[in-house]
Amino acid sequence: MRIKSHPILGEVKPAKSLTFTFDGQQMLGLEGEPIAAALRAAGVMIHRYTKKRKDPRGLFCAIGRCTDCVMIVNGRPNVRTCVTPLEEGMIVKTQYGAGEASK
Repeated sequence: MRIKSHPILGEVKPAKSLTFTFDGQQMLGLEGEPIAAALRAAGVMIHRYTKKRKDPRGLFCAIGRCTDCVMIVNGRPNVRTCVTPLEEGMIVKTQYGAGEASK
């Protein structure tokens, strides 16, 4: 599910594979790609649930302006995953409401 050739950006160069954890499940992503891109490539479409109505939210603007893609990353809530580069061993969790810092 990754773009291999883009009409404006051209060919996508190969990147090193990384492992990370999403909600307790080990996944693969590419070094330097946004966390949201790695999740989308793995079929994950929901990043958080709203506090009041518990509505699912996912990738929307993809430029860090909205908060639809925020997740808990390495214990830190409200991380905009569309602009945060994936790193080896990251622990990414679905966020519920405003999130909560890990203890």
